[in-house]
Amino acid sequence: MATKVGAVRDEQGGWPPAREPDQLRRQVEDNLKTLGVDRLDLVYLRLGDATGPQPGSIARAFETLVELQRQGVIRHLGVSNATPEQVAEAQSIGRIVAVQNLYNLAIRFDDELIDRLAAENVAYVPFFPLGGFTPLQSEALSAVAKRLNSTPFSVALAWLLHRSPNILLIPGTSRVQHLRENVTGAALSLSDEDLAELDKIGRQG
Repeated sequence: MATKVGAVRDEQGGWPPAREPDQLRRQVEDNLKTLGVDRLDLVYLRLGDATGPQPGSIARAFETLVELQRQGVIRHLGVSNATPEQVAEAQSIGRIVAVQNLYNLAIRFDDELIDRLAAENVAYVPFFPLGGFTPLQSEALSAVAKRLNSTPFSVALAWLLHRSPNILLIPGTSRVQHLRENVTGAALSLSDEDLAELDKIGRQG
């Protein structure tokens, strides 16, 4: 089970940063109490803002989480919505097991980071793997889905699983039909021709 700290929900529904040491400790304590556990399996440090990753040092915040890890209330650490430089900075302070960033067929700014993390056996967890608030749609995606007698969402998830062995999927769903599509995508096999056609989507984007 994974949780995130580093931001709090405000009255307007936003997530303003809350990364001061005392704020982080309070959030970890709240998670422990809410979940009824003595230790959190994985805690991500939430970075950036609604527009994406933002540059800047994360040392003070991440050092706080490393200290809580040493105290035994956190098992593993990760970072979310982070720049490659922030990932590297976190790794210079403590061990991270996962990075959770925006990534999908069309939005592929983290290609180099994914490859580096794969070589280091660090998981990469793409959020909005199906496009988030702008669902993935393209002629290439639809063509491959039709050829495989599948759906665009299933193919988009299958592409992510083919992209790199360190990618872990967390597609959200509130409908049974979407759940079926997610499961189908996990079992879908893509040919070299399929992959080449889908790869063009990211390059064009």
